[in-house]
Amino acid sequence: MNAVGVDLNTASSPLLARVAGIGPGLADSIVTHRNSNSPFRSRKGLLAVPRLGAKAFEQCAGFLRISDGEDPLDRSGVHPEAYPIVRKILAATKSDIKALIGNAEILRQVQPKAYVDETFGLPTVTDILRELEKPGRDPRPAFKAAVFMEGVEKLSDLKPGMILEGTVTNVAAFGAFVDIGVHQDGLVHISAMSKTFIKDPREVVKSGDIVKVKVLEVEVQRKRIALSLRMDDAVGPKADRPQADRGPRVNERQSMTSSAPRKQGEAPAGGAFAEALRRAAEKGAGKSK
Repeated sequence: MNAVGVDLNTASSPLLARVAGIGPGLADSIVTHRNSNSPFRSRKGLLAVPRLGAKAFEQCAGFLRISDGEDPLDRSGVHPEAYPIVRKILAATKSDIKALIGNAEILRQVQPKAYVDETFGLPTVTDILRELEKPGRDPRPAFKAAVFMEGVEKLSDLKPGMILEGTVTNVAAFGAFVDIGVHQDGLVHISAMSKTFIKDPREVVKSGDIVKVKVLEVEVQRKRIALSLRMDDAVGPKADRPQADRGPRVNERQSMTSSAPRKQGEAPAGGAFAEALRRAAEKGAGKSK
């Protein structure tokens, strides 16, 4: 919030309450003042808000923006206390404030050290020039949302075999839950995440990821949706779906020890434990006789 700023004339009370120097009470006062009068034309107008004093103004003014105010600097992240520095830069470059803001060619020729004084150090002046070069810059990455399929709005609209786009809402040890726009998250089991072995679903996805999934099975009564990240998986409750490579299966492990026929007197496959079981069984049979 500190980097992006808050629009003073459109922000709600809960949002304003999160700005430094403004609590819930002051936030309500700002909104009430804004509604009772007209939208703020300058940051200085905040001083007319009841109970908002000089200290609160000093803390919050730099985080509040006025996009179409009287002073173009009010839409930037430059604090009102630093406006005199900007005026000096304007005089030195012989340019207008509207022409200076966003003009990288002029601003990069300005030497920050020339404007350092007892109040503003070099880091502050450098930050001011950076803000003037790119006013209102938003460091947040572009927001991307999943595009839900048109006509698929409830569980009964789903059909096995559908390819949908969704958002990963939660990742657990056994798989990931995906919102596909039907008010019920589907589950991508860990075995349906990759064609190779993975120990943790987080190796493949994380919360917030946009993924493409295939509907394998839908149980409307139980509100269960089975999904897969593998587009070639078969669908249906009894489908023979390919599993991820998780090492030798039981029959493969058996074949490692019993691939050759057993000779007479040779211990059966399975090692010493199996041989002990065989001898115990023979011993028990002898006693029964």
